[in-house]
Amino acid sequence: MRSRLAALAASLASALAVLTFAQDAPPAATPGSPDSAAPAFVRMTTSKGDIVIELDRAKAPITTANFLAYVKKGQYDGTVFHRVIPSFMIQGGGFDEQHVEKKTGDPIVNEGTNGLSNLRGTIAMARTNDPNSARAQFFINVVDNPRLDAAPGRAGYAVFGRVVRGMDVVELIRDVPTGTKSGTMRGQTMPMADWPIEEIVIVKAVEVPSPDAPSDPPAAAPGATDSATPAAPTTPAASSGG
Repeated sequence: MRSRLAALAASLASALAVLTFAQDAPPAATPGSPDSAAPAFVRMTTSKGDIVIELDRAKAPITTANFLAYVKKGQYDGTVFHRVIPSFMIQGGGFDEQHVEKKTGDPIVNEGTNGLSNLRGTIAMARTNDPNSARAQFFINVVDNPRLDAAPGRAGYAVFGRVVRGMDVVELIRDVPTGTKSGTMRGQTMPMADWPIEEIVIVKAVEVPSPDAPSDPPAAAPGATDSATPAAPTTPAASSGG
C-alpha cells in the first residue's frame, strides 16, 4: 500500500512539474506579436548596383509576405525594370530579359489603406484598375506621389516598404533613356512605352538579416519564362497586375 501511495505521489508531482513548466513557457509568436511584426530586408542586385529594401510587416503583412514568397522562389531573378518614368517611378518584377511576362500566383488583397504614403523611396505594388489585382510587379517611387495614396472613393496603391540602401542606384535607373519596345503579355506581343533602352536587370533578389549584410558574389541572371498582367499609361500599378 505504501509503495502504491509513493508511486501515486511521485506521478502527481511529475504532472504538476510539467504543468508549471507549460505555464511558465513563453507563448509562441503570433501574427500580431513583435517578432512577426519585425521588419524584413531584401537586397536586389541589379545591373546598376544593389538596392536594399526594408519591408513593413507591421503595416503591410499580406503584401510583405507575398513579396517575400516571390523573393524566396527566385521570381525576380532575371527580370527587368520595364517601365521608367523619371518624374514618377520605376517599375519591375514582371518581365524576363526576353520581354515575356512571368507567371505569378493569385492576386492579393490591397493594403492601400495601411497609412503608408507613396513618398520618394517607398516601394508599392503595381496592379490593374482592380484594387485587389496585385501579384508580383512592384514600383519604387522616385518622387512623392500622394495621388497614389488611398482616399475617399480611391483604393490607393499599397506601400509596403522603403529603400534604405541604394537610393543612388534607384536614381541611376530613373535617369536611363527610355523608348518603346515589344513585350509579350498573355501570349500577345505588343508595344510598351517607357522601357529602358539599356536593359536594367534584377540579377538576384534575396532576403537578408540586416541592411548592411555582406553581399554574395553576383549570380548569373537565369533566363525564365513566366506571366503577369498589363498596365495603364498614366498609373504605375495599372501598368501591371502581375
